[in-house]
Amino acid sequence: MSKHVKGMIIDEIQERLDGHSDLLVVDVSRLDAIRANQWRLALQKKNISALSVKNSLARVALERSGVTGLDDVLKGSSTLIWGGEDVVALSKEIAKWAKDIEEIDILGGTVEGATLDPAGVDALSKSPSREEILSKISGLILSPGAQLSAALLGPGSTLGSQIKSKGEEE
Repeated sequence: MSKHVKGMIIDEIQERLDGHSDLLVVDVSRLDAIRANQWRLALQKKNISALSVKNSLARVALERSGVTGLDDVLKGSSTLIWGGEDVVALSKEIAKWAKDIEEIDILGGTVEGATLDPAGVDALSKSPSREEILSKISGLILSPGAQLSAALLGPGSTLGSQIKSKGEEE
């Protein structure tokens, strides 16, 4: 392959990554064509992209994009995966597929510059998603106000119900 063609492929990889720095790497070389097609179509429905790459070209493209930490992961047959709602949702989806189809092997990934091994990707898939974390945070923020409101309204409603019951007795 000529340098010009390699340069074009590297540029294409960079263009497809389009600023994504949280990536997972899987090996899907053992999938048959039908299953691989089903897998890729299911990922597309969830806005997840998968790109099978030549490792040496991927290393150069990732380095140019500022993504580090995947040198140890990019060995053998590699498919880069990115997209989805967030990296946790991405890892959950890929872990689900790896569990359902034993021909898919998770090789690792990178999240915010940190390299993940297959166990790290599995642990990430079990953590709460961004939406779950935001709902927990908002619940924690609103909790003191709700408690204060209940403390202020409690004695007033008790007094009001007693006055009402006294008024009904007459």
